Amino acid sequence: MAAFVGALKNLSICLILWLNTLPFLQGGSDYYEFKYPFIKRASSFWASSSSFSSSNTDEASYDYIIVGGGTAGCPLAATLSQNFSVLVLERGGVPFSNVNVSFLSNFHIALADTSPTSASQPFVSTDGVINARARVLGGGTCINAGFYTRANSGFIRRVGWDERLVNESYPWVERQIIHQPKLAQWQGAFKNSLLDVGVSPYNGFTYDHIHGTKVGGTLFDHFGRRHTAAELLASANPKMLTVLVYATVQKVLFDQTGRRPMAMGVIFKDENGNQHQAFLTNNRRSEVILSCGAIGTPQMLMLSGIGPKAELDKLNISMVLRNEFVGKGMADNPMNSVFVPTNRPVEQSLIQTVGITKMGVYIESSSGFGQSQDSIRCHHGILSAEIGQLSTIPPKQRTPEAIQAFIKRKQDLPHEAFKGGFILEKIARPISTGHLNLVNTNIDDNPSVTFNYFHHPHDLQRCVDGIRMAAKVIQSKHFTNFTRCDKPTVEKLLNMSVKANINLIPKHTNDTKSLEQFCKDTVITIWHYHGGCHVGKVVDPDLKVLGTNRLRIVDGSTFNESPGTNPQGTVLMMGRYMGVKILRRRLGKAAHV
Repeated sequence: MAAFVGALKNLSICLILWLNTLPFLQGGSDYYEFKYPFIKRASSFWASSSSFSSSNTDEASYDYIIVGGGTAGCPLAATLSQNFSVLVLERGGVPFSNVNVSFLSNFHIALADTSPTSASQPFVSTDGVINARARVLGGGTCINAGFYTRANSGFIRRVGWDERLVNESYPWVERQIIHQPKLAQWQGAFKNSLLDVGVSPYNGFTYDHIHGTKVGGTLFDHFGRRHTAAELLASANPKMLTVLVYATVQKVLFDQTGRRPMAMGVIFKDENGNQHQAFLTNNRRSEVILSCGAIGTPQMLMLSGIGPKAELDKLNISMVLRNEFVGKGMADNPMNSVFVPTNRPVEQSLIQTVGITKMGVYIESSSGFGQSQDSIRCHHGILSAEIGQLSTIPPKQRTPEAIQAFIKRKQDLPHEAFKGGFILEKIARPISTGHLNLVNTNIDDNPSVTFNYFHHPHDLQRCVDGIRMAAKVIQSKHFTNFTRCDKPTVEKLLNMSVKANINLIPKHTNDTKSLEQFCKDTVITIWHYHGGCHVGKVVDPDLKVLGTNRLRIVDGSTFNESPGTNPQGTVLMMGRYMGVKILRRRLGKAAHV
């Protein structure tokens, strides 16, 4: 009888899961068109936007044009649409019917898909680290590991935000798309190990950024479904919002007849390659708002004629405004990982538990993404050579040929070599910074990006400290009891890390003896890059582009540091925060937000 009840319970859970995922698997397009009727393909622009035409022109005009429907762009659009007409132009498609985006179990496959219409666009920094940009409505929330946390209070003070409005804006996001995770056994063992090595106290489940060990929020619900920034559009005023997907903005248009260049609108192309123009209304408070991310926004500014003179001159781009700081101060938080062997099967888990140390290092963990055949034969998720971890080869030598050779050798590895998980250590607030430069004038192509990982010795020392702590976590009795493995030495752990996954044959023979060399040769990314349009250099404290009118930036390109252990929570909040701030300044109490 007990077995029958258990089987019935499992069947009920499966049925609920099937019913919950049905819209994604069958008729996904009809589902989102019903729930989000304002989302349309870019080629439908003229037919769908006539209701917003201004009285003195045949062309559509809007109070706000948001370039980029990503992590910040979606909450920003949902908020501004409560009172004004908003056009969102997103170069990618919708996430709702994409099973690779929608389910935790397919996390690694979504990142591995590098086709032209994929939600993920790969790029390789000049440092040699393979990275990724989002190319989908919902932005990075569609392809990341899902971990949600708020920024530390010091960050909020440093950027000069209104703390009361910040504390109103975070919950607006959290109520709609954030969940408390069902803690995986692996994550539980990781939590106990962090506490065992002194990353204390235990702060339980919390969104707050507090020193010690905590369990954070997640975009994934208990069915393993991802909830993205695109779902925040459900709270928009549908009569005032138009969202065009596959709409690739090529440049911002300016009126240069006045003392300062004034944004007028944008030029974009649709999915068929046809060009369109969208314009702002004549109101002086209407704005083009760039939310293209830390890679896309500096690139967009330069392609629109705002940037360093040498950058514009080399590609014969007409200068609208000279600003030598556009594309400068690019930073990415370097990450390194240590492989954790296990003699037992482990479930898939992404970031749930985090250790926030006082030495400027964050410790996180993932498990189980090496066990599926597709991850071995194709890609390997967070710890994939193809996505960011080709660490056997010094960064400058990570050529496409080297990558293909790595893939071929990895395909010959036995299945057992990929069991287990990884301890990830990430440097908080790296001092090392780089720059972004245009390669050509094609917006579809990635610009050249340099992050200068570990250029500053303090960053390298923190990595060494982090690797030592990661090794102690793995050597803790809680992990050895869980994995059923003997306590490994540090050298053995590093050897397994370079052989089992990240590296096969280390280029430097002292990789496992010199932690400094190990850090340099195994540096990877966790996609927390930021900067390129800093406050005081490219934008003012209200994020308006200096020297222009009606042009603003709302995304992580304005950050000097990545907030909290993972930035997406603050970028989501930022979209809501700036939307409310704009409405209140424009309408006062009449904004009703």
